[in-house]
Amino acid sequence: MDLKLAGRTVLVTGASKGIGLGIAQWFAREGCALRLAARSKDLLEREAAEIRKSARVEVRTLALDLSQDAGRGKLIEACPEVDILINNAGDIPAGPIEEVDDAAWRAGWDLKVFGYVALTRHYLAKMKARKRGVIVNIIGAAGERPIPAYVAGSMGNASLMSMTLALGAASPEYGVRVLAVNPGPVATDRVMKISKKRAKAILGDEERYAELLKKNPFGRPATVDEIAASVVFLASDLSSYTSGTIVTIDGGISKRAAV
Repeated sequence: MDLKLAGRTVLVTGASKGIGLGIAQWFAREGCALRLAARSKDLLEREAAEIRKSARVEVRTLALDLSQDAGRGKLIEACPEVDILINNAGDIPAGPIEEVDDAAWRAGWDLKVFGYVALTRHYLAKMKARKRGVIVNIIGAAGERPIPAYVAGSMGNASLMSMTLALGAASPEYGVRVLAVNPGPVATDRVMKISKKRAKAILGDEERYAELLKKNPFGRPATVDEIAASVVFLASDLSSYTSGTIVTIDGGISKRAAV
């Protein structure tokens, strides 16, 4: 399906792997120019080279730490104008409140919560001025169904959901859309790491993590493509009446009765 995105410039943060990389690959197949940001220069360059080879689109990489004001400032300076912003960079630590200390909590929020806030503040103003643009926040289903063993992430996600709903309600007045996707469990390296930690806590052996994953809907986590395809569609003009909305893709987990 042609989503009419060819020629648009898309900035994806956390784009070196996982959901961010998947989103970048899908936008590339639609003919978009890419601006990819993440901490790992080597990973970014390798994946960017593959995208250029397969999709033949312009790809610029920015190896930056978006948890810091300096990193965010360099990103904004290098990418002053984009048509679509995908806020995706984040790594909030798992664990109950007793285990996540202040330093780890703040580091996780500096990257995901305050990183999203800072980039949204800048690019939303730019988009309002030119009367067009889309911001999609990749958040997480724990924001709508908080998890005690992921308290820092649940709280951070809930705050970003509130930001999305508030901004997306008003942004259509300026021709801009702000929305979010809440993935549930997705087969990424980060989810595998969290699953192993849970397996060790629950089953006493981190290598038994697959037993926990089988409890997901359809007996598995979502694939990256299942999330990325939805994000790209929502960012396209085929979804041009979607704003102030959070689309949850978790196989129905967040709607299940608590047990």
